[in-house]
Amino acid sequence: MIVGLAIKLAPGTIIQGMVKFKEGFFFNLLLPPIILNSGYELKRRNFFLNFGTILIFAMVGTFICAVVTGVLTFIYALINPEGLSISFLDSMIFGSILSATDPVTILAIFNQLHVDPQLFSIISGESLLNDAVAIVLSDTLRQFRGQDLHAVNIFKGIGLFLGVFWASTLIGILCGVLVALTMKFSQLYRFPSIEACLVLLMAYSSYFLSNAIQMSGIVTLLFTGITLKHYAYDNLSLKSKRATKAMCQIPSQLSENFIFIYLGINLFTQDDLDYKPLFILVTLAFICVARYASVAPLSTLINAICRAFGNPEQIPKNHQMMLFWAGLRGAVAFALASGITGESAPAMRTTILAVVVLTVLLFGGTTSRMLQILDIKTGVVEPDESGSEEEEDDRGRYQQLNTNADSTSAHNSNRKQYDENDVSIGSLLSGPLGEPILEDRAPHWFVSFDEKWLKPALTKKHVQRNQSLADYWKEKRRKMERVNRSMLDGIHSFRLNDDDQSDAVTLNSVKASSANNNRGYSSSNIVVGSGRMFGRSPTGGSDEEV
Repeated sequence: MIVGLAIKLAPGTIIQGMVKFKEGFFFNLLLPPIILNSGYELKRRNFFLNFGTILIFAMVGTFICAVVTGVLTFIYALINPEGLSISFLDSMIFGSILSATDPVTILAIFNQLHVDPQLFSIISGESLLNDAVAIVLSDTLRQFRGQDLHAVNIFKGIGLFLGVFWASTLIGILCGVLVALTMKFSQLYRFPSIEACLVLLMAYSSYFLSNAIQMSGIVTLLFTGITLKHYAYDNLSLKSKRATKAMCQIPSQLSENFIFIYLGINLFTQDDLDYKPLFILVTLAFICVARYASVAPLSTLINAICRAFGNPEQIPKNHQMMLFWAGLRGAVAFALASGITGESAPAMRTTILAVVVLTVLLFGGTTSRMLQILDIKTGVVEPDESGSEEEEDDRGRYQQLNTNADSTSAHNSNRKQYDENDVSIGSLLSGPLGEPILEDRAPHWFVSFDEKWLKPALTKKHVQRNQSLADYWKEKRRKMERVNRSMLDGIHSFRLNDDDQSDAVTLNSVKASSANNNRGYSSSNIVVGSGRMFGRSPTGGSDEEV
């Protein structure tokens, strides 16, 4: 913003013309890397487990936001306090553009603080599909410019919108499957550089193909990225896996940074700026009302459906408030604003730009504080879903943190009850730091179908579902139990009295007993059981249980 103000105040217009926002430059160069990386790095397990919720917020919620914002804008234009002249169709287009949420700032903070995975997946998934829905909705409304508003056109528009969205999704999935089959039945793994380039070029080709046939390139590219990561990634060589991840992440981060620079500069250097301060403020209030009107009823509906099926509520009150707070407007809204026409088009474009900047500063700048106020769980690290076991350390993949102050203090108080030397083997077998193993939720029907049929058909070998935290510690427990059974087989010839078997000693006592055995004590007083060590201390003193 400071640089943009300096360019505006400087003499001449050469630099100002160079940094002018270009819609084609944004949609063809800056936006695709962000969408592709979002699909390629998506937490697929949580995304598909919450896909119904995400789809409701992305489609129904976006529609509610567009209608509420459009109707309120039309009413404001009828009052006409600042000389605005906006038709009902232009008001609805204005509302559909401002329904595109883009919480880049909030998601960056969520990723850094490792916010609750379910909330993170809902907000990130909604923002991805929401952008695509807003673009399709605004393009659909533009096709009815100059036509009368009646029931036939309304149903025609809804059918066109749904057709474009799902057709674009199908194109993306088919492109991803095509790449996966190509990698499976070829020997491109011998040429990692060509392999990585082909993956990215096919992804970009799907984007331009979808746009060329009047579909939504963003929806196509998103599902192409998801399909590539889920199937094609397992067919790549290790070098190509690393290369594709880096080639997606770096351009995406550069594009995000450049988009924020673009927005700040154009706040002062954009052509035909027409600031209407009152219109900007009321529009900011309109989008807040529209966001609440979509989040609150839909959350109540989703929770009611969960209760009807005997499941716990999926969206608690603090998550609902965070969903409302995540309603930032971003660069997609500003890019779509360039297509607005009409008498008050400059005022609407300027208002959208100002609203984008204000929401990023107000909502994005207070995200960390809102997480504290709403007491949302942070510090949860999920197991990596990359499927590349060679690249990750086991301890890092299955580490689970909890930096919440209350849970941390409770955990520390529980640990103080035990002496460091008196840690039971049973507790070590149960999970990290003696915590009980958490059971996973029942597998989704699509997950089971995918593992049984799709994975074997589209990958070079059947790739098992990534281990969860519970599965990991269960496997560790099974290994330790096998070791214990081997130890029992090794000492099966020891003769023990009944009294001996009822006593237990600490690990330190076992060490002392082993040392005393070398001085003449019989080793028959010690037996190792499954998960416990039993025996009598060599001194015959008080017994302790490990």
